[in-house]
Amino acid sequence: MSESVRLVPPQNIRPNPENPRIIFREDELTSLMDSISQQGILVPLTLYEEQDGFIILDGERRWRCSLKLGLDTVPTIIQPKPERLQNIMMMFAIHNARKDWDPLPTAMKLGDLERELTERRGKAPTEATLAASASMSVGEIRRLRRILALPQTEKDRLLQELEKPRHLQILTVDHFLETRRGVDQLVKKGVWPKARAETLVRSIIQKFEDKVEKSTVGPRVLPKIARAYERRDILIEDANRVIERLITSPNYSLERAFQDIAVVPEENRKIESSARNLAQRIEIFVRDHEIASPEALEELQKLSALLLRILKIDA
Repeated sequence: MSESVRLVPPQNIRPNPENPRIIFREDELTSLMDSISQQGILVPLTLYEEQDGFIILDGERRWRCSLKLGLDTVPTIIQPKPERLQNIMMMFAIHNARKDWDPLPTAMKLGDLERELTERRGKAPTEATLAASASMSVGEIRRLRRILALPQTEKDRLLQELEKPRHLQILTVDHFLETRRGVDQLVKKGVWPKARAETLVRSIIQKFEDKVEKSTVGPRVLPKIARAYERRDILIEDANRVIERLITSPNYSLERAFQDIAVVPEENRKIESSARNLAQRIEIFVRDHEIASPEALEELQKLSALLLRILKIDA
């Protein structure tokens, strides 16, 4: 394989169809174009040759900038043409360290990699095998698989969002993942019917779009509501009432729903746990030691007075 630099007209070069990165925003190319216009392309593109031209292995942003700048040639290094499986694996490996990849296109290309490995080996790859093939961690693979499992309508919506400049984007994959995870818990615990799960998901996503919900992790209150019902801290009618209001009231937020139905039992559980732990800790300590610290004794006296007041016991 020759590593010598070869000058190639950018018009003879095409993007790699296996590149997981498919979104190239104009505003993000501007600084690179400025650099190339002043200094030229300092790092050659890596290509492989086809009968009708060259395919990019690494350097698509530089290539796009060269077209916009009207460069006659770009420096390249030509490598042998890889098989499709090898090509996909190389794409992941080459760009593994780059954090500006959008997760949805990456997940879509991971699906291609998984299908290629399945066809080649006659069985579906394990998560560990897939992670090694994509030069990723198992945790990253699991996240990408969750993204890949989103309904096609939601993936299409996210792709439309990705076409916008970053400062205009509202929805991300995490909005959908967090919402679905929360709604799934409501269904799993029997709080909300499965037949109406999609309606609830759409309503919450709309709240993100309308900026009623500002925190990506806002849907995490839904599993708390599910747990409160599972512990019989709240009634199913009350849970259904606040969830129905999430659907019918555009300005009704997830946090407000949690405050209306589950915050009191949630805090009571925390107080119960804290009181139990404190009592056990004090009991274990006083078996062998005396509480001699004036500060500790003062705080215990304050706590005793508070408990007497709460329990309505005369001192």
